[in-house]
Amino acid sequence: MPNIAGHLAQMARLQPSRLAVICASGRDRNGAVVYEQLSFSELETASNRLACGLDSVGIRRGVRTALMVPPGLDFFTLSFALFKAGAVPVLIDPGIGIRSLKACLAHAQPQAFIGVAKAHAARIALGWARNSNHINVMVDTKWSPWSKWTKWPKWLGGGHSLSELCARIPAEQPFPAIEPAPDETAAILFTSGSTGAPKGVVYTHEIFDAQVTHIRRLYGIEPGELDLATFPLFALFGPALGMTAVVPEMDASRPARVDPVNIVTAIEKFSITNMFGSPALIDRVGRHGEAHGIKLPTLRRAISAGAPVSARVLARFAAMLNPGAQVFTPYGATECLPVASIGSDEILGETRYRTDEGAGICIGRPVPGLVAKVIRITDEPIALWDDTLELPTRGVGEIAVKAGHATWAYFNLPAANALAKIQDPTSGGFYHRMGDVGYFDERGRLWFCGRKAHRVVTPQGTRYTIPCEGVFNRSPRVFRSALVGVQRNGVTEPVLCVQLETDAGSDSKKAIRAELRELGSRHELTRQIETILFHPAFPVDVRHNAKIFRDQLAVWASRQLR
Repeated sequence: MPNIAGHLAQMARLQPSRLAVICASGRDRNGAVVYEQLSFSELETASNRLACGLDSVGIRRGVRTALMVPPGLDFFTLSFALFKAGAVPVLIDPGIGIRSLKACLAHAQPQAFIGVAKAHAARIALGWARNSNHINVMVDTKWSPWSKWTKWPKWLGGGHSLSELCARIPAEQPFPAIEPAPDETAAILFTSGSTGAPKGVVYTHEIFDAQVTHIRRLYGIEPGELDLATFPLFALFGPALGMTAVVPEMDASRPARVDPVNIVTAIEKFSITNMFGSPALIDRVGRHGEAHGIKLPTLRRAISAGAPVSARVLARFAAMLNPGAQVFTPYGATECLPVASIGSDEILGETRYRTDEGAGICIGRPVPGLVAKVIRITDEPIALWDDTLELPTRGVGEIAVKAGHATWAYFNLPAANALAKIQDPTSGGFYHRMGDVGYFDERGRLWFCGRKAHRVVTPQGTRYTIPCEGVFNRSPRVFRSALVGVQRNGVTEPVLCVQLETDAGSDSKKAIRAELRELGSRHELTRQIETILFHPAFPVDVRHNAKIFRDQLAVWASRQLR
């Protein structure tokens, strides 16, 4: 079974002098962004050296290792070093909050902790992984505001520094990457927790390798391209695919607040050909491009995932691209990505109009080699697959997938595994239940109707969030909307929460509410939605700043209606 780090070694042989990573690392005296860089050969050599250093202090095969390092050269070098050594990086979004971070680390029980000094200070002060962690490595990044602690003060608990580990190993020291067993854990990636507590998803090297293959084939990515990496995990796919990963100046945990000038400047400076961005980032850059007439002729494609992307957002960004270039919106989850994909040409030319009429959001056709089914909705575990579970075309149900890149388990969560996995005794393997509802159309395309946990069950019937919201989102005054269920007098009432565009106009909310009710009256699925509340800024996930926390909105709406 190949080690995922083998892709880096291969690219170091094929294109040793080509740059593998370019990372923003501050600003010079004139205010210009300064970049640091490593070639494929240098990244291969540096990660080999660091893998030796990590191994020398006990971070080796099977050792779960919390990695809390911002995107930069150290992040890339450490990630590939950990994969080579066979250690198991534990990756958690730091923006999920102190309480959730502590809970995730307590659950993952890392035996080692690698982070910047700020992360270690929090680890000591808040007791992160206190009962399991016994090896500490501080990343003494020179541009960090905490960089004065290049030596460990006693109150940080002792340990090793990254520079110390590298200093003890010869610069050209080779390191034979471990050859993992087929089911050997490569990493634990935590979900964003948009519908509950974040869960640790077990990744193997085989799953990572299958993802790289699917992404390359799906989008025609070629070695030698330049990738603007705005999301840390996806950034690692760049060098594995033979692309140069360019990390711009931004806070990766807050894509909705990105300065679009920094993104456009990086694309223009490096002639970026590929870009991954959350829907929130795509929206920010698209609005900036529309306002200033900006074009991005070098981009061959942009990829946006993590939450549905509205047609308005796609249209703005696509207008910046050359003919033939598109914004692709792959559908999937931490447990299986990609599942399906569709491009902006098809959305803007056809499916957006059906979305406006309450059909849901088209997420495209399943990727080659993946089997997708739509099954009847239940909140109970399904132990074994049975063909009678499957619904006919246009039947709305839960999406379930079988694929080589579908993860097989959550870390130490047997109850969650039972709810998410369906064993297939006939053809082998398992189906992963996505937790999303949708349906197939007559052309074999999947349509997304929302999260199963967010469906609103009323006396008049079940309403799915995305189809209902699509009817109201067609109003140019609406930035986004969210359907929630509120208990009133023992009955669930559908309530529409609305976040308006910042330039929604001077009309009163009473007039806007009347307009939205009129829109809803045109469709059977929205006719009974009469309660409309205006929210200043929806609570969203920390990873993409785009998934709406409807459970929090439901609590807010309930309070508003008392």
